Amino acid sequence: MARLPSAERRRQLTEAAIRAMARDGVPRTTTRSIAAEAGVSLSVFHYCFDSKQQLIESVITTITGHYVTVVKEAIRPRATLEETVRAGFQAYWDHVRTHPDEHMLTYELTQYALRQPGFEHLARRQYELYAEAYTGLIDQLRQAMGLRLRVPVPVLARYLAAMTDGLTLNYLVLGDDSAWTAILDTVTAHVAGLVHEN
Repeated sequence: MARLPSAERRRQLTEAAIRAMARDGVPRTTTRSIAAEAGVSLSVFHYCFDSKQQLIESVITTITGHYVTVVKEAIRPRATLEETVRAGFQAYWDHVRTHPDEHMLTYELTQYALRQPGFEHLARRQYELYAEAYTGLIDQLRQAMGLRLRVPVPVLARYLAAMTDGLTLNYLVLGDDSAWTAILDTVTAHVAGLVHEN
């Protein structure tokens, strides 16, 4: 087995945990099954993670990072604010459609954390992370396009997190790809209306 830096090994184990949890469910995923998925010994897992809580926080952070990276790349300034915002939503939506298991897992992680004594703070951290991610995306757009907001950044960030959370769950339950172009257009128009262009 190749010797990897601990940060790289943690990343490998986290990605293995995401695959295992998405396939088997959070409660049925054990440290042993994660180590097997990553192709490492159980002792390597315990060297990298002190607890299941630490692992779950790493999983939540990594999944969020997967789609935030895609959206950051997509929201480079375009001809209009609406086109820029729409590109960001489309990038997120494409990620949901191509990685539904990851997004389903985020809801399962929330429920698991809320129901597991001592894990409740992880659900709170998950939603704080969403707000932080949107704050970063809003700041990126404000700087790139010289925008002024009609509402405070923390309010808009939490609003966007709540809205995309609901839309994602709605899609995972109902599917119906044909409806989403009109829905994303409506969301884009609404969000653009919360911003002044200088």
